Amino acid sequence: MQVDKIKIADSGHTSPGLVRRVCKLMGNRFELSVVSTDEAWANARIDEGIAEIQRIEKLLTTFSDDSETNLINQNAGIAPVKVSRETFDLIGRSLRISDLTQGAFDITYGSIDKKLWNFDQTMTALPDPETAKQMVRLINYRNVILDNEQQTVFLKEAGMRIGFGGIGKGYAAERAKLIMQQQGVQHGVVNASGDLTTWGLQPNGQPWTVGIANPDAKQEIFSYMSISNLAVATSGNYEKYVIIGGKKYSHTIDPRTGLPVTGIKSVTIITTNAEIADAMATPVTIMGIRTGLDMVNQMKDIEAVIIDDHDRMFTSNNINIR
Repeated sequence: MQVDKIKIADSGHTSPGLVRRVCKLMGNRFELSVVSTDEAWANARIDEGIAEIQRIEKLLTTFSDDSETNLINQNAGIAPVKVSRETFDLIGRSLRISDLTQGAFDITYGSIDKKLWNFDQTMTALPDPETAKQMVRLINYRNVILDNEQQTVFLKEAGMRIGFGGIGKGYAAERAKLIMQQQGVQHGVVNASGDLTTWGLQPNGQPWTVGIANPDAKQEIFSYMSISNLAVATSGNYEKYVIIGGKKYSHTIDPRTGLPVTGIKSVTIITTNAEIADAMATPVTIMGIRTGLDMVNQMKDIEAVIIDDHDRMFTSNNINIR
């Protein structure tokens, strides 16, 4: 069973006035929560949130031949593809995050050859650096060409692929929240498998209490935060990893080297928007503690909590953790 890296604390018990639903969307566990004493009304609003996530899934999925993402990928190196304004703008925002993180975030990550990494018991050695470098040759966000006038996307090299695994869940959570707010939901949470966005307050009038999973025991909470109108996302190496020569290698691959990241167990990002939180958690992991925190400290309305392999906690400048 998939365990959320981040959850609303005490989510096993539904408080009076809180209507919750868990479902599988975009291949992940989503939990939508609405504060209301009218259960039928709250469930109708949750239905609308789910319908919006399903709409986005159709747009972004790589598992359906006719999705916009796959049409772009099928035409890599061949021709630009006209897409919806929504997909075009999401790609534009993704490329700006790539610039900001010096390529540590890159939607052309889909180009990596999956044969290189299986992260299971059969993996007993790392590929040599030269092979790894070859395998990530096609990962290069600078080769995604956007034409704003024609609203087209072109991948310059044959074999290139884009994917929204690093930003799509957060985007979908924000969209579901917006749709539910437009329908009158004043307090709620959308949790996209640990990428969550909150607004308003709990039924008891308090801010939402968010628990960050312990990297060494996913069922346990490492620390708590009280938040409202904020989003949180965590990237952790405890979901999938291998130990080679006594060293732990995370399933997070540095797109610049093709090799897995070491040294960090988890990165939690707290900001105003789940799309940004989702997109920033992995690059901070790749950039490392010092560089990652330096970047976060220079940005407005974003904070980070990092736990390293020795269970030491590092935080950005304005964090209050208990």
